[in-house]
Amino acid sequence: MNLPTSVIALLPEYVLTLTGVLIMLIEAVLKPGTSRKPLGWLAIAGTASTGFISWYQLRLGVLTAFSGNIQVDAFSIFFHLLIGAVVVATLLGSLDYFDGHASHAGEYFALVLFGAVGMMLMTCSTELLMVFIGLEISSISTYILAGFRKGHGTAVEASIKYFLLGSFATAFFLYGIALAYGATGSTSIAAIAAGLATSATPRMAFLGLAMMLVGLGFKVSAAPFHLWTPDVYQGAPAPVVGLMSTAPKAAAFAVLLRITFCGFPQMQTRWAMLMWGLAALSMTIGNLGALKQTDVKRMLAYSSIAHAGYLLAAFTAFPAAGISAACFYTAAYAAMNVGAFAVVTQVGGYKETLRSFKDYHGLAMRRPVLAALLAFFLLSLIGIPFTGGFFGKFYVFSAAIQAGNIWLAVIGLLNSGVACFYYLRLLSSVYTKPAETAPAPVDQTAKETGASLTATPTISIPAGIGLTLTAAATLLLGILPGNILHLANSASSSLRATSATTPSAASSVNSHSSLPPSGHSR
Repeated sequence: MNLPTSVIALLPEYVLTLTGVLIMLIEAVLKPGTSRKPLGWLAIAGTASTGFISWYQLRLGVLTAFSGNIQVDAFSIFFHLLIGAVVVATLLGSLDYFDGHASHAGEYFALVLFGAVGMMLMTCSTELLMVFIGLEISSISTYILAGFRKGHGTAVEASIKYFLLGSFATAFFLYGIALAYGATGSTSIAAIAAGLATSATPRMAFLGLAMMLVGLGFKVSAAPFHLWTPDVYQGAPAPVVGLMSTAPKAAAFAVLLRITFCGFPQMQTRWAMLMWGLAALSMTIGNLGALKQTDVKRMLAYSSIAHAGYLLAAFTAFPAAGISAACFYTAAYAAMNVGAFAVVTQVGGYKETLRSFKDYHGLAMRRPVLAALLAFFLLSLIGIPFTGGFFGKFYVFSAAIQAGNIWLAVIGLLNSGVACFYYLRLLSSVYTKPAETAPAPVDQTAKETGASLTATPTISIPAGIGLTLTAAATLLLGILPGNILHLANSASSSLRATSATTPSAASSVNSHSSLPPSGHSR
């Protein structure tokens, strides 16, 4: 029996939604004190199945549904696969996180899946109101997850701050949609591109785009919309931070790529200047802010602001190189950042008492495997060769240079040098022997489980699988990036083909000397 196109196009979202609902129904009948790990494995199975469905969709070509408001193509499938991979790695790393601490762990697994539904919906929506619906589904889930450690003041503060500032940013996004509609008469991204050619109020349309950039800039932690990031990252559970620092950002960057390159291609010279400023500001503020931090999670929060700046640099490049560079860097950053927070999760445990750089002294002697993995992820975040971080930065800065943005690439390289200081400072703490006059920090996981304080705590099998997957992805993206590059280039070609279907967009692209002629490929 042939399924309707509307079902096939949104089949990954349907599977995740049904899996999340099933988890909530099972959670309601489980007795208190019963392990919720089987619910976690069910969530992992449901998410993994969406990966196979996405691969199948890739063979079907472009799928459209709901009057063209949903479009599943190589671009959206790239981000579906990326979001699914991040969710699987996060769930593997957090299966044992709530054991003995939270009887509501089943809610956590369901919320993660519901958040992924919203993120995936954002990436395949070609209508701004559909994007808003996906954004809200994703945001509401992450607002709750940020405060999931009930009874901890910092978690409650993180959730409230994230909710209030997130709602304010969403208002900017909605107001931007309203202005774009007022200027072009539509909220469809393709129709906006066509309407700009005859719009009597192009300045209103550009103001609408700027408002939408504010809302999406909040989601990706770009400066100056980053003020929530350090406090929320510090208070939220470590596995949740690993998720919210990568998957929602990937979805927001996908929306940003579709809106700018497909909805406003005629205004590329204008919004590219905005991206230039946001990229330079985010890189500089993020790295300078991280220099002053002594809390590991706050340092990684400022690091994520800087990496948002690196990624925004790709938006200043012409479409062929810029889109593929942004896609690849998003994948590389997701692998190494999820891995870094997975290590932080294993070191700190549920109560996260080991937070500062000093608490990490002697980690290499107490837990050598975790120390080695953390060192590898930190080196990748720096951009050391043979890691995904190096190739991602190389690809982004090369695209910026090809587009003539040499000074932006120089600012990025200088900021990468500044980043070496605080990453290597944490790395030196990991391999520094604690002072003999002071007792070595007790591993929180061992303390909570009652294990011997002199024995080396072991990494659970699910967490070990998750760490292995993220480390392997980070390594392969640095030495064998061919497959991901192929997917990134396919995503770029798909998005540019969508943009070229609008006559006004195609003529505008050809009219700019700084952009490649039609049919150009990198």
